[in-house]
Amino acid sequence: MVEAVQDAGVVVTGAGGGIGAALARRFAAEGARVVVNDLDADRAHAVADEIGGIAVPGDASEIVDRAREALGGTVDVYCANAGVGSGGSESAGEAVWALAWDVNVMAHVRAAQALLPDWLERGRGRFVSTVSAAGLLTMIGAAPYSVTKHGAYAFAEWLSLTYRHRGIKVHAICPQGVRTDMLDATGSAGDLVLKPTAIEPQDVADALFKGIAEDRFLILPHPEVAGYYQVRAQDPDRWLTNMNHLQQKWETAE
Repeated sequence: MVEAVQDAGVVVTGAGGGIGAALARRFAAEGARVVVNDLDADRAHAVADEIGGIAVPGDASEIVDRAREALGGTVDVYCANAGVGSGGSESAGEAVWALAWDVNVMAHVRAAQALLPDWLERGRGRFVSTVSAAGLLTMIGAAPYSVTKHGAYAFAEWLSLTYRHRGIKVHAICPQGVRTDMLDATGSAGDLVLKPTAIEPQDVADALFKGIAEDRFLILPHPEVAGYYQVRAQDPDRWLTNMNHLQQKWETAE
């Protein structure tokens, strides 16, 4: 058991399935009181009933006050997990870009705006951002997703460096492929890049809890991502050339 989350009031957005459901199950198993959020009310209630949690369905950007009330007044841990895997290039429509920005970045910002006054007053709080390896690297065939996941990572990083001395813990989870509906929706690009090393949602939850126990910001369920990230930083042109080769391979297979 991880002492930091026992009896904590926890909110998990996008928890009707996939990574979010796995996080909700793990927090409940560790003794937390869990609010399960999802746009799909039926899925939110199903997971909440399974784990003995509380379903608070709806837009992840607008649930902090309702979740706080459901938990008796205090949110201790907030998992900003809801996301959209928008594919496409620079030519993706304005609505696609706007939705990706709103869900993958601004929902995190709005949650932090609602949570931080109380957390800073109490001197503690934990913000968990489900980013993606795309937020550290990129993903072929998915410009809106890649760009906004970079934004999600940057915001989590900013929160950590700004407030860690005031008791705020931040974790950025950056997996590659995870066997979820979102992975299935990535099509041939996901088949080429992500599916060969895809892991289960529970593996992501395990990696997070190991990171919480070790008090680490960056959570890498696929450890090899650290090496890719290092190469990207040390020799960007080499890394971009290698990624372009992958892009060409994908285009040829299309």
